[in-house]
Amino acid sequence: MIIRVTPGRLGDVASALDKVKVRFREVKVLGEELIVTWPDSIVDERLVKLIDPGAVIINVKTRYQLASRQWRQRSIIDVSGVRVGGDEVVVAAGPCAVEGYEQVRETAEAVKEAGARLLRGGAFKPRTSPYSFQGLGVEGLKILRRVSDEVGLPVVSEVMDTRMVETVASYVDMLQIGARNAQNFDLLREVGRAGKPVLLKRGMGNTVEEWLEAAEYIMLEGNGNVVLCERGIRTFENSTRFTLDLGAVVVAKRLTHLPICVDPSHPAGRREYVIPLALAAIAAGADMLIVEVHPKPWEALSDADQQLTFDMFRELMSKAKAVAYALGRGL
Repeated sequence: MIIRVTPGRLGDVASALDKVKVRFREVKVLGEELIVTWPDSIVDERLVKLIDPGAVIINVKTRYQLASRQWRQRSIIDVSGVRVGGDEVVVAAGPCAVEGYEQVRETAEAVKEAGARLLRGGAFKPRTSPYSFQGLGVEGLKILRRVSDEVGLPVVSEVMDTRMVETVASYVDMLQIGARNAQNFDLLREVGRAGKPVLLKRGMGNTVEEWLEAAEYIMLEGNGNVVLCERGIRTFENSTRFTLDLGAVVVAKRLTHLPICVDPSHPAGRREYVIPLALAAIAAGADMLIVEVHPKPWEALSDADQQLTFDMFRELMSKAKAVAYALGRGL
C-alpha cells in the first residue's frame, strides 16, 4: 500500500501505523511525501483517514510498489538538463571503456554532432576474465568529467562497488548499475542514497519482475530518478551475444512509470547488428538508447566487435529519427 499524506501529516500517520505494528517506510520521492507499507501488512484504512482525512490510499497489487504504474502513470527523469521519458527518444553514446583523453574527446564531439544527448563511458569495467582490461578507474572518471564539461554532454558511467559510490557520483551525472550487479542489493541501496539519477540494467538472468524489484531498492531510499535498461538476457541462442528481449520492453512499459532504455550493443555482439536492434527498440517504445561508439573500434581494449564507427553511428541516428518520427516522437 502507498499512502499519499497531506503535507504536514506524515508524522501523525506514521505514528499511528507504528502503534498498531504495521511495517512501513516513510519515503520522499519524486516530489511526494509517501508512506509505503510492506505488501503483507494489513492496514486499517479507516484509521489512516481518521488521522488524515485528505490522505490518498493506493492499494498497489505488486511487490514493486514505488516502481509500479498503479500509483503513477509517467515519470520524466532529469539528467543535468536532459529529460528522459518525455516525447523525445534520448541517445547516450560513447566508448565501452575510457582509454585516454583524446579517444573520449574525439568520440564525444562526433556523437554530439550526430545528435547524442548523453556521453557514456566505462571507467570501471566488470570483465568475465580477471586478465581482461579492467578500466582506468578514477583517472577514467576524471577524463569523462573533463570531456563532459568541454563538450557539453552529461555523462553516465558504471559504479561497481559500494565503497566507490560517493567517488563516482562526484564525477558523473548518472550512475549506471551493470547487469552483473543488478541484484547487488547493498549497491542498489547505496546509489539510492546518493541521489543521482540511476541507469539500472536488467540482469542477464532476471525476470521483468525481478528487474522492477531491483528498482524498488533504489526508490525506497528516496531516489525515484531511475531509468530501466534492457540489455539482453542469456538464453540457449548463441547467434548473438545475448538475446535482446524487446517483449520485456513492451511489458515493462505497461507495468512501470519509469522510463525504459535499451542497450543494443551488448546483445548484438557484432556492430553490424546494432543498428537494426536499436531501431527495433525505438519501435517497441524505448525512451532511451545507450550505444557503444569508438574512433577505431577494431583497436578497442574491450568490446571491439560491437562498437560502432562514427559513420555507423551517424547512420543509426538518421534512421532512428525516421522511426521516432513515425511514432510521433522526436530524437
